[in-house]
Formats: sequence, structure tokens, C-alpha cells
Amino acid sequence: MSYRVGVDIGGTFTDFFVFDETTLETQALKVPSRPDRPGVEVLEGLRQLESRFGIAPGEIVHFSHGTTVGVNTVIQRKGIRLCHFTTEGFTDVLEVARLRTPDVYNLLSKRPAPLIPRERVFPVAGRLASDGSELRPVDRTSVETAVGKAREARAEGIVVALLNAYRNPAHEHEVAAMVREMAPDLPVFCSADVWSIIREYERTVTAVIHAYVQPRVSRYLGSLQDALREAGVPAEPLVTKSNGGVMSAEMGRTACAQMIMSGTASGVIGASHIAVISGCRDAISFDVGGTSADVAFIADGHPQYGIGEMIGEFPIYIPTVSVTSIGAGGGSIARIDDAGVLKVGPESAGAVPGPACYGTGGDEPTLTDAFAVLGYIGRTGLGYDTVPVDAGAARRAVGALAGRMERSIEETAEAIVRVSVSGMYLEVSKLVSSRGIDPRDNALIAFGGAGPMIACFLARELTMSTVVIPTAPGVLSAMGGLIADLKNDFVQTIYADLDAGTAPAIRQGFESLRNLGERWLRQEQRYHGPAAYIHSADMRYKGQSFEIEAVLDPDAIERGDVAALEEAFHAAHEQLYAHADRSAPVQVVNLRLVALGQTPKPRFESAEGMATAAEPEGRIPIHAEGRAVQAALFRREALSPGHTFGGPAVVLQSDTTVCVTEDFLARVDGYGQLILTRRE
Repeated sequence: MSYRVGVDIGGTFTDFFVFDETTLETQALKVPSRPDRPGVEVLEGLRQLESRFGIAPGEIVHFSHGTTVGVNTVIQRKGIRLCHFTTEGFTDVLEVARLRTPDVYNLLSKRPAPLIPRERVFPVAGRLASDGSELRPVDRTSVETAVGKAREARAEGIVVALLNAYRNPAHEHEVAAMVREMAPDLPVFCSADVWSIIREYERTVTAVIHAYVQPRVSRYLGSLQDALREAGVPAEPLVTKSNGGVMSAEMGRTACAQMIMSGTASGVIGASHIAVISGCRDAISFDVGGTSADVAFIADGHPQYGIGEMIGEFPIYIPTVSVTSIGAGGGSIARIDDAGVLKVGPESAGAVPGPACYGTGGDEPTLTDAFAVLGYIGRTGLGYDTVPVDAGAARRAVGALAGRMERSIEETAEAIVRVSVSGMYLEVSKLVSSRGIDPRDNALIAFGGAGPMIACFLARELTMSTVVIPTAPGVLSAMGGLIADLKNDFVQTIYADLDAGTAPAIRQGFESLRNLGERWLRQEQRYHGPAAYIHSADMRYKGQSFEIEAVLDPDAIERGDVAALEEAFHAAHEQLYAHADRSAPVQVVNLRLVALGQTPKPRFESAEGMATAAEPEGRIPIHAEGRAVQAALFRREALSPGHTFGGPAVVLQSDTTVCVTEDFLARVDGYGQLILTRRE
């Protein structure tokens, strides 16, 4: 027997999704996360896979892993103490940034303090021209002075980001070599080696984030590798990347910037798969865990990608799946603020101590406790019965808040849900408006432990007509990591006018990127299957300040067909801005190449059934819309393709609880997914 295992570690639960390569069957498992002892949850999951399903560690031939260690390090500002060596006269790059106010509608909004404050930024004498030629050599004395000041500042690492290093990294490498000679105990990170792109702030902040998390991520992945070896797992662990692909954990230890959004990207990959098989190819993925809710957009079955996505308070300019954290999770704590207003989150009870209803020491009311008070959860344990629900504890926690609000416990619980939904509605509305998306034209794909619980409430506010609940929504992120392909991005700045004279340089640039991609797949990832390469370029009209990405035809690149390359940009510009000026000169800024290697995937079979009204297991009292009502109770495993039912209803399953409000009708499709549709 051989098994492929995908693992996703969240703030509250760690999810396992297992695929049997012989029988094509799948299994799923949840175990509590251990933020106090990272990695312990993985070993516990492996133990339970063997005890519950008979899956021995030695039979695991593929192990993919999504983690939030990197992003949490940045958000919590728990990275290493860094110093920044930069070109003389440019020591304010991080401080000035892009001079953007985080919230232009908030008069009190402030830009975040840089991860490396100004007092730990030191100049280095030496200068490269914009074409990469040397104007002044690196001055060794200035490097010695900078190293001495870094020692005084108690530096734990050095980021070297010099002017125009994207054109020529020689000065950065020269400075790094001097630092290693003078201070061999200090790790050194060069911006051109992390992500060699034009624009000083973008390249510098990306390198800083990489350096800030690298030691912690490296230790974590090293511990994971050691633990898997000790457990007898023969598979080389893979880690999911920010761009939706996977790479070896060994490479992840030195390429931390590429995996910083590892966990969130996996969920979108899984949701994209669900969008395709459900027929809802345009969708909004809605991933709600114990700590946060994440939203991403899926167009024609494909996740949307972006550059400059926010990691906490800072942008990172490596291509990533576009995911935005929009609000509270199941463990978000409800409270009354100083003005007497009910707020939910961002503080979370997490896995420890957890919501009050978990019975693990938490005593503050959370969103999960509110649903327990309303009667939606508590009929069975959560997380594959690993966490029993104590409805009495939930009532006591919410009751303490109800006393301050002078409302009943049920009214207070319903208010907690409404406040959570209103916050999510506000943030999703901002996102769809900024992208020109009408939510009514999209389905809401709800997953995570709490996503199916709150999806109908949010869809109703957004006037969305369709909600899709996957078969195993609680472990969809783990499945996303399992089905992700090997994928890596490569970039080279060329910065030239697009004309016949530039065509050979473009062809040579892509040839160089192709060689890098081939080496990455075949040698570093040890992949021997068929490979695919996606060619694109960042282009703009001459005189524009910023560029957009246009996918290019490899044959046109090889032929040097400048007209075809120009038309690719015009078409991309027209699609984005409803305008193109085909008479205007075009510039090429960056060449981009994506290297892809396909991984084996589970095959999901459809089994359509006749439309039949599902018979509920019983009816349970819940509190909805300000009154007590009876809801139909179903178990997910008892529902078959073709079954239909209407809300209000509660569907129990091992990894989550689905709450169907009274204005939705449900049917089970051929893949066992719940398709919820608003009543006319």
C-alpha cells in the first residue's frame, strides 16, 4: 500500500488529508494544534493515522505540508534582530517606503514601523550605475564600520540591499563576503539572491521579510524533517508555496520568502478544484478557521495571483495567490469596548485555551460559543470528535456578556454572529469593489472548520445566490496542498523598449530563465515527469509609472515576433482597463517564467442520483431570527447524490457543522458536495 498525505497546520486544528494510491480512497483527520510545541501535532496525527486507519508511516510515499510559521512570525514581530546595509545616501528606503497611508479614510492611521528601524540601517560606500556598471568600488572601510555598528546594535543577521543590484549583484556579493569574513557568526542575506526585481523598496522589503523569518522557518522545517525520519516516513517532505505550488522542505529552509503564505495558498488551490467539479467556476473562496477568515477570488476555475500582497503590515513582491484576511474566526473573542459597543476579534482564543465550549480552560465568549448557545453545534464533538462541546460552558461565557448588554443569552449570541458577519461583509465588499467583481455572479465556496457554519449568513448579506460546501470542508486546505503541483517562479529585469533590437535579448533572457527552471525541477526537486513553462512579462506604455503582466506565446518569443508580443500587452491592458493604445510605444520591465511539474492527484468520481427529499434524522430547537424554531437535523454521511432539503437545517459531519438558514435550499451533487441555493 502507498499513501499520499497532505497536512495543514492552523491556529486551532491541524488537518490531515490522505489519498490511497491503490484504491483511490481518501481519509481525513484533525488533531489539536500545538503552537507551544510546533511539530508535535504532526507526530500525533501520524500516530492516529496508524491507530485509526492502519496507515503505517513507512507506507507514506508523499508528504506535503502547509504552515503559517512564516506569516505568524511577521504578524507577531517575533523574527530575528536585523541590520540593513545599503548604498550610501539611501538609508531611508524602508522608512520612506511608498509614502502610502494604510487607511486613507482614517485620520489617525499610521504607517507601521519598519521591521528594521532607521537606527539599525548603515551605509556602505560604493555605487553601481542604472545599467549595472561600476561607478565606485565597494569601500572596505565602510563595511568594517557598518559591521562594528551592527555588533553594537546586537544584530542577529544582516540584509544587504544595494542600489541597482537587480542589474548587477556583484557589489552585494562582495559586501556579503566581507561581512562573512569579519563576522562569520552573522547570517547574511542579499536582496538580489532573494528576489532580483527593479525598484529599491520592493526588493529591499522582500529581502527583509525573508531574512526576518528564515532562522525560525529553517528550524521548524528541520525539526519536521527529523521527526518524519524518526517516525519512519520515507517520503521527502514538501512544503506548499505562496504561489500555490510545492517545493522540497529542504529548499524551503533557504527560500522562506517563497513559502511565507504557505497555509493560506493551499486552501485556495483546494477551493479552485471544488469550483471546477461543482460547475461554479467563478467563485469566492471563504476559509474560516479558529483564528481568522480568509477570502480569495477564483476566475474560470483558476485562483487569482498578485504581487505586493500584504504579510501582516508589509507587502511582499514575490508572486502569491491573492488571499486577504477579512475578519474573525471561530475562536475570535467577543467583548464590550470602552464605548459600550459589542466587538468580535481580532483577539482569538485559538487552540489553547480555546472557546469556552471546548472545556479546555477558556472562559471568554467566542463566535463558536455563540453558535453553541443558538443550538447549531453541540449535538456531536468537533474535529473528528477530538473536542466535545460543552454547551453549558458556552452559555455561561455568553451569559456574562449578556448581563452587561442587558439582553438574553440567545439575543447576545445572535448579536455576536451578526457583528462577525457585518465585519466580514464590510471587508468582502471592499475587495469586490476594488476588483470590479459582482458577488451575485459568484458562488461562495465555504470551508475550514467554521466556514460552513457561517457561510449562509454572509451569502445572505452579499445577496449571493449559491453556496458550495465541499465534502470534507474542514480539511480542504490539506487537500489543496496534496493536489498542488511543483511550481516555481523566476524573474529577470530587462527594462528596455520593445522593438526589433530588443527581441534577441528577450529570447536570451527567457532561455536563461528556462535553464534555471529546468535545473530547479530536475536537480533540486528531483522531478522526472513532463514539465510545463509559462512565459510572461511585466510591460507598460512608455511613460507609465507601473507595469502589468502579460502572458506571452513562446513561439512568438522564439521568432522574435515583436508585433505579437506587443499585442499580448495591449490585450492585457484592455482587459484590465477597458482601454489600449496600439500606437503607443511599449516597454518591457521584467521577464517572468513559471516552471511546473505535475504531481499525481486523487480521482474524484461523480455518481449522480435522482432528486429525492432527504429524510431528517430528527428536529432540534435552535434560535434564529430572534425566535425559537425547529431545524431539521442531518448527518453528512447519510446524504447521497440527489438528496434535497430546505433550511432551517443543521448538517453534522466529522470536521465541521453546516448551518443552513431558512432562506436556502440544499441539494447533494454527484461528488457529495452540498449546493445551497437561495429561495426565490
